[in-house]
Amino acid sequence: MSTTLALRNMHLWPRSLAARLFVILLAGVMIAHAMSFGVIFLERYMTARQVMLGTLENDVATSVAILDRLPADERAAWLPQLDRGTYAFELGPGLPGVPELTGRGADIAMRIRDAIGARFPVTVESIPGERMRLQAHLTLHDGSPLTVDVNPAPMPLAEWLPYALIAQLLLLVGCCWLAVRQAIRPLADLAQAADALDPNRTTPRLSESGPSEVAHAASAFNAMRERIAHYLEERVRILAAISHDLQTPITRMKLRAEMAEESVEKDKLMQDLGEIERLVKEGVAYARSAHGDTEAATRIDIGSFVESLAYDYQDTGKEVTVTGAAGGAVVVRPHALRRILTNLVDNALKFGGAAELSVAREGEGVVIRVLDRGPGIPEDQLDAVMQPFFRLEVSRSRDTGGTGLGLAIAQQLALVIGGSLTLRNREGGGLVAEVRIG
Repeated sequence: MSTTLALRNMHLWPRSLAARLFVILLAGVMIAHAMSFGVIFLERYMTARQVMLGTLENDVATSVAILDRLPADERAAWLPQLDRGTYAFELGPGLPGVPELTGRGADIAMRIRDAIGARFPVTVESIPGERMRLQAHLTLHDGSPLTVDVNPAPMPLAEWLPYALIAQLLLLVGCCWLAVRQAIRPLADLAQAADALDPNRTTPRLSESGPSEVAHAASAFNAMRERIAHYLEERVRILAAISHDLQTPITRMKLRAEMAEESVEKDKLMQDLGEIERLVKEGVAYARSAHGDTEAATRIDIGSFVESLAYDYQDTGKEVTVTGAAGGAVVVRPHALRRILTNLVDNALKFGGAAELSVAREGEGVVIRVLDRGPGIPEDQLDAVMQPFFRLEVSRSRDTGGTGLGLAIAQQLALVIGGSLTLRNREGGGLVAEVRIG
């Protein structure tokens, strides 16, 4: 299994493109920055080391010459003046050590021998301990032992260096974030525009500004949206034209059939013509629903609106009840909303025999539910039933079957008024149709 796949399975690799680009870019820049810092630090260390060794060689040679010429009783007073922090001079044999030296210790020992070894025999030993420590033992001309105690210290770092590194890191993070944002923002805008794509609504065009690649993609998207809207409008226009033109010959056929002698065949013919006429009218209604935004939105009391709809059905002897009606004003296209609820209630009455209406406020929006106790809809066909001319197998009979446009018209109008329509099966049997507004 590849490394990328393994990281993905472990959920360590980011899922979003922005996070991946940010991680890759930031990691690459930080690694390059760390390598540059390491090279500079190594060069500075080597330069400082050479300077220290050269200074050590000159100072040791000069200091040993001074101490050798001084009287023995004056040498102790000069020791503090010859102390350099990393190395000092002691009168006496020093501490016992071991002759094994590290690479750095051997280099220091060689410099000390080169500085004073020509006149005085020098023995350099390593003193055991946590830190590196060397002592060079020699004997002056008067026979006095002298020890050079060397304590190499790490190269000091400036106090401001950590703050400078943090500032550089923050600058790198900010630049990487800005670069990723500039690269991902057009893609995110395109994805949002694709999600909000609705040829039946007038929405702002995607901005065609920015780099040439982004402008070209935005221009292509806008052109695609216009073509889709044109194709849909042409399809709806053709459907409306055909449905409208069919009404005249259907009416003539019904008149001629009515003039025929009474018979079983005449009744069947009249029934077929009635179904054809209903299908044509539903086709016209569906075509008009695609342009339902021509109606002006007005403020209505949603609770009273739903109750009046239920009363209209009750006046005709239909079993339609209101189980809950939350009042309050809402801005909506009332004729389109009435057509939506009428289609849903008719559907509930057809398959359930009765319908229940409820209105509830959820946040700033309103949810209207139409419930029935019919056979419901299979879960895998809840979305399909809202497609035009789609009918379930159980609804294909003459008695219960419709045109397959009722739910499609309701959904189309719900989108036009800025809402949504969803279907779900009811607990205990039946269907729940939810219309959300706002």
